[in-house]
Amino acid sequence: METKNLNTKYCVGLGEILFDVLPSGSQLGGAPANFAYHAGQHGLHSVAVSAVGKDALGETALRILDEKKLKYVMPEVDYPTGTVQVQLDKEGVPTYDIKQGVAWDNIPFTSDIREIAVNAGAVCWGSLAQRSEVSRKTIYTFLDHTPEDCLKIFDINLRQNFYTPEVITESLKRCNVLKINDEELITIGRLFGYPGLDIENKCWLILGKYNLDMLVLTCGVNGSYVFAPGVKSFQETPKVEVADTVGAGDSFTGTFCASILKGKSIVEAHKLAVEVSAYVCTQHGAMPVLPEKYTK
Repeated sequence: METKNLNTKYCVGLGEILFDVLPSGSQLGGAPANFAYHAGQHGLHSVAVSAVGKDALGETALRILDEKKLKYVMPEVDYPTGTVQVQLDKEGVPTYDIKQGVAWDNIPFTSDIREIAVNAGAVCWGSLAQRSEVSRKTIYTFLDHTPEDCLKIFDINLRQNFYTPEVITESLKRCNVLKINDEELITIGRLFGYPGLDIENKCWLILGKYNLDMLVLTCGVNGSYVFAPGVKSFQETPKVEVADTVGAGDSFTGTFCASILKGKSIVEAHKLAVEVSAYVCTQHGAMPVLPEKYTK
């Protein structure tokens, strides 16, 4: 995508919007909103697309997005706004209990959402919002309406048992960038029968099989990789004092996406994504304001 189009094309986070209910209180989250928020901090025309309930939590969600100055298209539906019970271990790493039958399971494909799709320069979605047929169909229809040159990022985000081989395969066919972590890569290897391959060879195999432009692999404290045809970038993970890791991966994806769209090389985009993600780990919550040194 041409850099000059950045102001007219949307960078879209598509899928769940929910409240992470942590021991310390509730925080608005969901990977798509986190992604859009961080891409927006890098100057992209970001928008979060989801659905909220006709309830107090839904009102609160939209008010928080307004305060964060994040644009959104979130129809109100007859289901409760999503919530997740989050437990943190002593390293600050979360486990999730994700409530079912909620608003983001029922995202309708409205004319406003269609308008966003046809003007999308980038879209990021995951597997979680595809657990229900309604939202899955909306996601596919959205992707079908995006322009040919749209950066389509499948940030796989496997959660609990809310995924199937079919859902994953369908999204791998529709994306041109895959974002995955080391644990998810093992799961995918088991699901699709890639036994015996080391991490790198699994990545090269998936990149080629699905004709991807890029595959981003994060390995927690063990660093991260970006694979592209003829390119391999590795970055160490900076050692920082972790507050919590909630939203760190989304900040990585949002920063990487924004950097690529702004014309940075894969290596430059990767380096900045790692730095931003490490900073977000030092802050509580998924949507801290980034220092200017990362966004200028």
